[in-house]
Amino acid sequence: MTKELRVIVVDDSVLLREGLVRLIEEAGHRVVGSAGSGEELHELLTHTEADIVLLDVRMPPTFRDEGVTAALRVRTEHPSVGILLLSQYVEVAYARELLGSGRGGVGYLLKDRVSSLAELEDAIERISEGGTVLDPEVVSQLLGRRRDPLEALTARERDVLELMAEGRTNVAIASALFVGTGAVEKHVTSIFQKLGLEDSGSDHRRVLAVVAYLHR
Repeated sequence: MTKELRVIVVDDSVLLREGLVRLIEEAGHRVVGSAGSGEELHELLTHTEADIVLLDVRMPPTFRDEGVTAALRVRTEHPSVGILLLSQYVEVAYARELLGSGRGGVGYLLKDRVSSLAELEDAIERISEGGTVLDPEVVSQLLGRRRDPLEALTARERDVLELMAEGRTNVAIASALFVGTGAVEKHVTSIFQKLGLEDSGSDHRRVLAVVAYLHR
C-alpha cells in the first residue's frame, strides 16, 4: 500500500456496509464516513474530504439506479474523488454510464469480488491512482454485446483485450497468459490497429478507449 486513503462506504444494508468498513480498515485505509443512501452521501461530502467512495448500485428509494445517479453527481461536484460501484449482478448499462465521462478513477465490481481483501485493496489503490477497474464478468458482457467489430481479432487478441479492459498492465497480462511482455505488446498494437484506436500509452485510457468503441 502506498498511502492511507480516505474512504466513504455507501450501502443500505447495515451488515454489508459494516463488513466493507472492516475490510477497508484491515487494508490499512481510513473510513471517514458511511451512509445508507445517495442523499446521505452528498450530505457527508459537504463537510468530509474523501479520496474514494464505494457505492451500492441499488439503494433506496426505488432500488434501481440510485447508486449510479449518486456516483455521477459525485463525479460532477467532486471530480477528484474516485468511485467504486458495487453490484449484485452484471448491469452493463450502468457500467457504460459510469465510464461515459472518459475519465479514470472509476471501478465497477460484483459484490462477490469484495469478499477478498486482496481484490478490494487492489481495486481501491488502482482507482486512487486514476485507473479503471472492471469486474471480468462486466468486461465479458461488454465485449459480448458488440461482437461484429471484434471479428477481425484473433482468439489471443480477444484474451488480451479482455484483460486490458480489466485495467491490467502489459506485464500483468503477460503473467496471466503465461507469455512474454513482448508478445503482449505486439498483440496490443495489433488490437488497436484492427479497431482503429490509438494506443495512448496509459493503461486506464486504453480501457476507456475500448469501452467507448464498444459503446458507439
